[in-house]
Amino acid sequence: EELELTKSQIGWCIIGSVAVTVLARLIIGWLCDRIGPRLAYTWMLIIGSIPVMAIGFANDFTTFLLFRVAIGVIGASFVITQYHTSIMFAPNCVGTANATTAGWGNLGGGVTQLVMPLVFALFVGTLGLSEAVSWRASMFVAGLLCAVTGVAYYYLTQDTPEGNFADLRAAGKLPESKTVRGSFLAACKDHRVWALFVIYGACFGIELTINNVAALYFLDYFAYFKEMDPLKAVGAAGLIASLFGLMNIFARTLGGVFGDRFGEKWGLSGRVKWLFITLFLEGLALMLFSQMSILVLAIPTLIVFSLFVQMSEGATFSVVPFINKKALGSVAGIVGAGGNAGAVAAGFLFKSEAIDWPTALFILGAAVTVSSFLAFAVNFNEQAETEAREATEAANADRMRPVPVGPAVAMAAEAVS
Repeated sequence: EELELTKSQIGWCIIGSVAVTVLARLIIGWLCDRIGPRLAYTWMLIIGSIPVMAIGFANDFTTFLLFRVAIGVIGASFVITQYHTSIMFAPNCVGTANATTAGWGNLGGGVTQLVMPLVFALFVGTLGLSEAVSWRASMFVAGLLCAVTGVAYYYLTQDTPEGNFADLRAAGKLPESKTVRGSFLAACKDHRVWALFVIYGACFGIELTINNVAALYFLDYFAYFKEMDPLKAVGAAGLIASLFGLMNIFARTLGGVFGDRFGEKWGLSGRVKWLFITLFLEGLALMLFSQMSILVLAIPTLIVFSLFVQMSEGATFSVVPFINKKALGSVAGIVGAGGNAGAVAAGFLFKSEAIDWPTALFILGAAVTVSSFLAFAVNFNEQAETEAREATEAANADRMRPVPVGPAVAMAAEAVS
């Protein structure tokens, strides 16, 4: 309101921030292969904190747009997270680890929507600042926390279980960074990567789209809200729409957990079959939701749809770590970019004046259902299956091995017994 932004200008800010994330994810994946996730995350958070704080100094649409687009680069942090968990966790649980970190990362967006208004209210109510100053001060606080987190990541983490990339390269345990240059091209030439690019667009891209339109969809297409006080209607619609995102608490993790279980029982092809199942059911659930006009039926349908969306995302990144371990960052970057690209593509359906939103949702559901069959393009040769099976068996055996205890602990155990 202060900057007098129009709906069109707000739309450009959203499109710009999402589009730049696509490019950033492609680059950051390659960077992870080159310098490691620890340094990549540290510098992204520290440098990314600058536009977060600087947007508080925006005084017109142009400056606001520039800073908002720059903030969108931080969205590439997802790739670093998936890369880091992929190399830190064993094959028998990597899907669960990837899904949990990603799901709770997405949940952070919901937490932010709860916390930032409280920070804003603190500046207005407790400190007596004007609203114009308070929203700017709130962004400074967010940027400061971003920078502090970047510093903490540097000191509290390491690149791999064996150590940091620089130390491992010095010891000859890791190839030199110059050999990584071809990793991005290798990932680009792999058809499986692009199949997963589309698949992730059909799940995470759909999630981003639904997050943007859900509240307005309920307000505009359900008679229940038209009979309410406008302010109460907005609050109620927002609360129902939030159920979709809150499923991230557990649903994405479920996708990874079952991906690992399918992998243990049926190998890498089992992980792919699980991905197909979740994505196929996601498409059917979305088409069903698009036909709902009664609120008491729409809400449970939305929850079921959300369940399969989140599980599809977890299932996708239970497969990604096994595509090309020498180009893991590039693979994760390309697949991750697919999510944002899918959101941009889906967004054009809702901008069209020729179709209404229920029709747009039905078309998206049909597209997701068709896209699910791309999972069968993600195949693995016998050598990859054997290596994954042996690594999983070794990890399971290691998990069952008794944990060594020190003399003091042993003596204490004997005393208790």
